Amino acid sequence: MREQAYAYGKNHFLLDPDLPVVLDAYWPAWRDHEEALRAFGALVGERGYAVPYEVDRMGGPRLVMHDLDGRRVDRADLLPSHRALLEELAWINRPPYEGLPWHYHYALGYLVADAGLYCTLIVTNQTAYALHKYASHLHEWRDRLLKGEAWGATWMTETHGGSDLGANKTLARQEGDVWRLYGDHKYFASNAGIADAALVTARPEGAPPGPKGLALFFVPRLNREGALNYIVRRFKDKLGTRAVPTGEVEFHGSEAYLVGKAEWGIYITLETLTVSRLANAAGAMGLGHKARMEAVLRAHRRTAFGKTLQEHPLMRWDLVDMAVRQAGGVALVFHAIDAFHRAWQETPPYSAAYHYARFLSHLTKNRTAEHGVAITHRAMEIFGGLGFLEEYPIARLHREALVLSIWEGTSNIQALDLLEAIRRKQAHEPFMEEMVSRLEAASTQESLEALGVLEATLGTWLRAGPAEAQWMAKDALRRLADVAQVALLYDLARVGGDRYARLAALYARRFLMHEPYPAWALEQPDLWALREEG
Repeated sequence: MREQAYAYGKNHFLLDPDLPVVLDAYWPAWRDHEEALRAFGALVGERGYAVPYEVDRMGGPRLVMHDLDGRRVDRADLLPSHRALLEELAWINRPPYEGLPWHYHYALGYLVADAGLYCTLIVTNQTAYALHKYASHLHEWRDRLLKGEAWGATWMTETHGGSDLGANKTLARQEGDVWRLYGDHKYFASNAGIADAALVTARPEGAPPGPKGLALFFVPRLNREGALNYIVRRFKDKLGTRAVPTGEVEFHGSEAYLVGKAEWGIYITLETLTVSRLANAAGAMGLGHKARMEAVLRAHRRTAFGKTLQEHPLMRWDLVDMAVRQAGGVALVFHAIDAFHRAWQETPPYSAAYHYARFLSHLTKNRTAEHGVAITHRAMEIFGGLGFLEEYPIARLHREALVLSIWEGTSNIQALDLLEAIRRKQAHEPFMEEMVSRLEAASTQESLEALGVLEATLGTWLRAGPAEAQWMAKDALRRLADVAQVALLYDLARVGGDRYARLAALYARRFLMHEPYPAWALEQPDLWALREEG
């Protein structure tokens, strides 16, 4: 792969200008783990970069439905390099359960970034998370998942309902000492064929309709007799994320174990979605970092019209734009992670701190997905025709990014959930308090402009009727996320220096004031440089 990618063989942690700064801001003790992060940066820059490219080119996992004796096995056949890499990466799920903060897990996930690889890891983490908090009788399974001895999955979406979990039809029936699931509707079942067990939403017999009638179940691949416990109907042919098999799953009396209280099913499900939405956001900005590395290294090496690309003012505009999006997105991701870390051990009924963490997850998941697509697209353009060729990895990075606005809830779902968190939980109040204090402390023209956008957006949204509030929800979500990024970038100047104040001003001008980037950014290459060069 060395001939196809500039970032192959590079240390992706050492080249990143933003990750150490946000870790200094939110988890200063990361420096005690710097050696591990450096080693991990080297791993993801070599095999972690090459193997997903190889898997994508080879077509991804293949569904093996029967063994030699004709018995259903429904297992994914993985390339040996793919399986070995997953086993080597599995440890990144352990830190939060071993007394280390979620910042560590998500920093590692950000460095992995590849949506196909990280999906297998994060749905395993979601499974372990639910067992850790709500199913002490299944802690042996939790330990296997965290050790990389087993893989998990989360199967919620059904054919007829999509994002509407309340429409789920999978039935749970208690038969003696075991629950059994019935239904053939789980339509987007990621990690099917890899998973040794899955979290599955189902409606207990007699439970009310809608989301509050759902319970959450743990379903092993094999039942107590060692026979296959559910059927994988097929794998889907996808635009990207080919490293993770996505299938359709049927339950025909599948043995299942209740996770937590039945009436808490929807709440535990949404908790696990918060875990994966933050991973979605970290992965989006991780893909952005990989694409930006490729673009910056290309701009150093490629010559056009008698100059290197980086010497051309328009190319510097592109590089600055990617750096502004990247820094803002990373700041927002780790602020949301920090809020989640402080509230993650709560159980229903939740505190205001938990509702605020969920509020931030919606802002973050949605806006970082947009940043990831924009950055990878801009990097493709910088490569010109080569960027559109599948033999080079930049095209794959863009394809991987496209799913991020869909996985774990589309932008419409994030906007509606954010509106619910505001209307029912007043989760905007701590947001206002945090962002106003940061913007007032910055006291610049741009920060005061951001403050005005914040007050106008929330004021208009809160006064709107139900239909009007929903109509404006997606635009309001984006504006609030952009205000937050300006405020957080200004705040990062405490630990990252003046570069972050300048990035904050640029973000505000571009995305809140809708003005061109000012010409002073043209002569400041430290804005877009990679860390080794900085």
